[in-house]
Amino acid sequence: MEEMEEELKCPVCGSFYREPIILPCSHNLCQACARNILVQTPESESPQSRRASGSGVSDYDYLDLDKMSLYSEADSGYGSYGGFASAPTTPCQKSPNGVRVFPPAMPPPVTHLSPALAPVPRNSCITCPQCHRSLILDDRGLRGFPKNRVLEGVIDRYQQSKAAALKCQLCEKAPKEATVMCEQCDVFYCDPCRLRCHPPRGPLAKHRLVPPAQGRVSRRLSPRKVSTCTDHELENHSMYCVQCKMPVCYQCLEEGKHSSHEVKALGAMWKLHKSQLSQALNGLSDRAKEAKEFLVQLRNMVQQIQENSVEFEACLVAQCDALIDALNRRKAQLLARVNKEHEHKLKVVRDQISHCTVKLRQTTGLMEYCLEVIKENDPSGFLQISDALIRRVHLTEDQWGKGTLTPRMTTDFDLSLDNSPLLQSIHQLDFVQMKASSPVPATPILQLEECCTHNNSATLSWKQPPLSMVPAEGYILELDDGNGGQFREVYVGKETMCTVDGLHFNSTYNARVKAFNKTGVSQYSKTLVLQTSEGKALQQYPSERELRGV
Repeated sequence: MEEMEEELKCPVCGSFYREPIILPCSHNLCQACARNILVQTPESESPQSRRASGSGVSDYDYLDLDKMSLYSEADSGYGSYGGFASAPTTPCQKSPNGVRVFPPAMPPPVTHLSPALAPVPRNSCITCPQCHRSLILDDRGLRGFPKNRVLEGVIDRYQQSKAAALKCQLCEKAPKEATVMCEQCDVFYCDPCRLRCHPPRGPLAKHRLVPPAQGRVSRRLSPRKVSTCTDHELENHSMYCVQCKMPVCYQCLEEGKHSSHEVKALGAMWKLHKSQLSQALNGLSDRAKEAKEFLVQLRNMVQQIQENSVEFEACLVAQCDALIDALNRRKAQLLARVNKEHEHKLKVVRDQISHCTVKLRQTTGLMEYCLEVIKENDPSGFLQISDALIRRVHLTEDQWGKGTLTPRMTTDFDLSLDNSPLLQSIHQLDFVQMKASSPVPATPILQLEECCTHNNSATLSWKQPPLSMVPAEGYILELDDGNGGQFREVYVGKETMCTVDGLHFNSTYNARVKAFNKTGVSQYSKTLVLQTSEGKALQQYPSERELRGV
């Protein structure tokens, strides 16, 4: 019920319709709001000038929107009456319902008459705020539009249904909320009072119980408004003009413009249109039901997307963390390798330092000893040891000259970390769409333990991967010519084992297999090398070669 409220509000003022009138475009406006959005047009666009020009166009025909430049959906929120020389460009505004409304160029004159009786400016034009179609009013002004009595009744019933709940009229102390009303008794009952005071038996069994809202409508004291003719205000509608599609009175048939039109009984057309509206509502109800189901599906999709997103984010973080852990482990291994190289270099250099220090100490001691010997003044004593000292000095000098003073280790580390392939792989790390509508089968696996050769025959066997979820419709086995040439198909079928006869003796063949289904073919398996037995060579390409599946 509350969803209907927007249909009961005027697109100009945003409130419930007050004395609504029906425009030729079938939209409704409050009579006061319709007067507020009138715009005066030049004399050349008046109904009299149009009739005088012999155009023959009805007063209710729509003006050409493109020629008048009334409204454009691609504009920036402003509309203008560019086709009227006397009408200034007027910015459009938005009503409380969000509908664009073209205000009048000048405020309407102040009058003490009702909106229906107050005179309208000469040559006035009204633009529907919903469909933006325009219409030039005739001499009758707003009185030329019929009043929507049905809409008034719907608004009245809706407002009463929104009022406070009715109370039981028979409760002694605190009245409870009424649940039914008896149309014959004209009394509102709650459930306990209805069972006690209005039992469904005897003469009361024929009374009609209705919901409180319906009973309140039926007992309203205000008389029901009767729709009157727009041309003859004192006459009620009694017939329906089929050609003009509007109710008319008897004076319209006798002396009005409907005298030559086909008319039908008002009650019959009322029932016919009610039936047509009910049938149209059935189709619209089906669309609304489908829309509700679709909204449920979309809401479920939103929840599923959120759940899948959380799951996928967790999987992504886990995979990236695994890569980081693997990189940290490799980092630790490489650091250990660098530390090992570091310790090795330090050990070699320190050993060389220790060895050189010992040699230098020995050499220095020999030099000091020789200098003291040279100071000896006894020739015979000096000559007794001089030969031995000279040999020791030359021997020590030779020992220093054999690479002793050359470093055994360089300070540079002969290690170079090439991380460019890994960085490129990280930069190329991306998502792969694994879910396809009809994926191709997985690559078959050759079973090496079952593949063999005998004389000039070869038997090959293969299978699908254990975790493959896509079935294969068949397999294609290919062999080369035994001389390293191109591969050719030797078997196509559903079997997973095949024996190929008629091969060359003492030849080496390469074999491979792939799977296929309706979507496409898989990748080739690993290439298997086969060696045939030694024997008398057969013809190069035997025509009687057998290809059979086992």
